[in-house]
Amino acid sequence: MKRSVLIAGTHSGVGKTTVAMGVMAALTKRNMKVQPYKVGPDYIDPTHHTAICGRSSRNLDTFMMGVDGVRRTVANSYKDADISVIEGVMGLYDGMNSTEIASSAHVAKSLCIPVILVVNVHGMSRSAAAIVKGFTEFDKDVNIAGVILNRVGSPRHAQMIKDVLPDIPVVGTVPRNNDIKVPSRHLGLHMASEQDYDIGKLAEFIEENVDIDEILSLASEPKKPEVEDDRCVGNMSEVTIGVARDDAFCFYYEEMFDMFRKCGARIEFFSPLDGDIPEVDGMYFGGGYPELNIAELEKSRTTKKLKDFSADGMPIYGECGGLQYLCSSYEIEDVVYKMADLFPAETILTKRLQALGYTEGVAKGKFIKGPVRGHEFHYSLTECDSDSRLVYEMSRGKGIMNGKDGITEHNSLASYMHAHPGSFPVDSFVEQCRKYSRK
Repeated sequence: MKRSVLIAGTHSGVGKTTVAMGVMAALTKRNMKVQPYKVGPDYIDPTHHTAICGRSSRNLDTFMMGVDGVRRTVANSYKDADISVIEGVMGLYDGMNSTEIASSAHVAKSLCIPVILVVNVHGMSRSAAAIVKGFTEFDKDVNIAGVILNRVGSPRHAQMIKDVLPDIPVVGTVPRNNDIKVPSRHLGLHMASEQDYDIGKLAEFIEENVDIDEILSLASEPKKPEVEDDRCVGNMSEVTIGVARDDAFCFYYEEMFDMFRKCGARIEFFSPLDGDIPEVDGMYFGGGYPELNIAELEKSRTTKKLKDFSADGMPIYGECGGLQYLCSSYEIEDVVYKMADLFPAETILTKRLQALGYTEGVAKGKFIKGPVRGHEFHYSLTECDSDSRLVYEMSRGKGIMNGKDGITEHNSLASYMHAHPGSFPVDSFVEQCRKYSRK
């Protein structure tokens, strides 16, 4: 039987990321094959999961993927794993607006798996029982199977809380430890490639303070999907898509790569910072941190060549950081840097958050048609020329301007929306790349 468990928190900042990563590390140290997941649209936490487990972490999001999409992702990615560990998002019941959609609870219910609730008990004792009681009774369809008390002050403190908790197993009492934490910046935690924490030390710390055997006994088999994804079924000629992946472009969903391959595409990773453009039939620039690598990007051979590829009709797709890079310029602290100039638009980095949240729009472009769901998170503004064409009509989210997103030129498209392959027409994009390769 395949086993799964979801580690959630009462709210953001309770330590669920550290605990989840620690549990993954402890299980991996036992030579178990651990398949990691992250609830929500986050790109950064999964890089840490991947580094710890040696397996690509996947996102689970009922808004972007639907219930069956979540089930399909789990069913398709954990086949040879011993256990799957899912890190929640925000508080257990925090979903989109006032609903359960996209919450950790909704994912747990969709998969019919147990939840381990992390509670930050710093500065409280008996009140912790009221919090746990409220969480367990709020939605009886959510199976909160165990509790981890985090930031415990002493063994006596832990016992005081255990004595008054409702009838629920305490599977861990984790003391305060300021030495184990991951640094952060404006878009969240540092990427795993920048880690300066000791995974072995993290595993040892959690093993000492959490009953891993109890977590294994509580884990259960997730529910299977009812409907399969029938996109990209049939024999298709191979096509090559170049994916920019380096310190500047590092925000990607592993499922997008899965869908590329399912649709007959071979992926060629390349670095706009360090290398040249490989022999490809289309290109994909994900989000990331172009602003932290802006001088190198301005000088890059890739930056200087992209406009010609776009003018020739090669399909080129960019998201957020990719959008910023594919514009004509990027202004940072009053310095204007020349970018790839695929689109008649300029980007300006701002000190204030400009947009954060889920997005939804209807696309009316060459290779992007129909409803697309995703999310946006950026500290920049993009100002388009008056004759710019925007193909996303947004029903949710800010986009580029005036309720629109998705600037397009030739066969190139870029948006602030980070789209998920649950709704993004990957098959259509790959087919456009295939047509280009036959020119």
